[in-house]
Amino acid sequence: MFGAFMIKIPKTDLRVYPLCLGANVFGWSADEKESNAVLDAYESHGGNFIDTADVYAQWKPGNQGGESETIIGHWLKKKDRQKFVIVTKVALLSTRPGLSAANILAACDDSLRRLQTDYIDIYYSHRDDAETPMEETLGAYAQLIKAGKVRHIAASQHTGARLQVALSISAKNSLPSYIALQDHYNLVHREPFESEQAPVLGANDLSAFPFYGLARGFLSGKYRPGLKIDSVRAEGVAEFYSDQNWQIVEALRDIAQSRNAPVSAIALAWLRSHPQVSAPIASARTVSQLEEIVQIIELSPPEMTLLNTLSNP
Repeated sequence: MFGAFMIKIPKTDLRVYPLCLGANVFGWSADEKESNAVLDAYESHGGNFIDTADVYAQWKPGNQGGESETIIGHWLKKKDRQKFVIVTKVALLSTRPGLSAANILAACDDSLRRLQTDYIDIYYSHRDDAETPMEETLGAYAQLIKAGKVRHIAASQHTGARLQVALSISAKNSLPSYIALQDHYNLVHREPFESEQAPVLGANDLSAFPFYGLARGFLSGKYRPGLKIDSVRAEGVAEFYSDQNWQIVEALRDIAQSRNAPVSAIALAWLRSHPQVSAPIASARTVSQLEEIVQIIELSPPEMTLLNTLSNP
C-alpha cells in the first residue's frame, strides 16, 4: 500500500497518497455500488486517503446526512483499517451544527458509528464557528484524542487570521493543534489562499488540502464555451466562465496532450506544486473519472510558468 508515491503529512506520522479522494459525491450523484467501484479503483492505484464529512450528502432530497460516511463504513469494514487515512468533519450537519464541545463529542460518536471504525485519522472543524470559544472547541478535541477516537485535528474554511488565533491558543493552553487547512484553491481561484492563508501555513509548517481542486469539474477539460454538460454540478461551474479561464483550460489541454495525460491530472499537478499543498482533494462519481484524477504528474518549470502567468489573479 505504501508505494513510491506516498508522502508524509507534516507534524504527523501519516503517510498518504498525494491525491485525497473526496467522498462528497457518495450518496449524492454516486450510489453505493458506484461509490464502491470508485473506492476499489482508488485503492488499486495505492490510494489510501479518503475525505468525507457528516453533512455529506444531506443536500440531496430524502437524505439525512451521513450517507457518505455510511457508504465508506460498509466498504472499510471489509478492508484492513490501518492501511487507510480516513478524514471526516463536524459543524455543518443541520442536526449537529457548530463547534461546541457537546456537539463535537456527540458528532464524533455518530461519525465513528457510521464509518464503522474506532478512530478518525484527521477530524476537521468544517467551518469556523465565531459563536464558540476556540478554547472550548480545542478542549473537546483534546478529550477525543485522549480517548483514542481522533488522531489529529485540522481546520476547514478558516481565514489565515483565525487559523493563527487557533494555533496560538493551542500553544498557550497546551491544547491539540490543527495540523492542516482545507479550503477553496485551484487554478481559477487563487485568492485568498495565496496571500492570506498560505503564509500562515508556511510559518507554522502546516499542510494545505485544497478542495474544489478542479473547480467543480471546470478544470477537467470537459467544459467548452457553448457546450452544455449534463451534470448535477454544471450549474455551479458557470461562475468560472471567463475569457481568462477558458485560456487556462486550453493551456491545460495542450499540456495534457503533450504528456498523453488527463487534463484533470495536469490541473491537480499545478496544485501539488505549491509548497504548502500536501495533497489536493478531488472526487469521482465513476471509475473513468477516478482514472482522470489519480495519475501523479510533476510539471516542468516552463509548464508552471505558463499556467501561473495565465492564471495570475
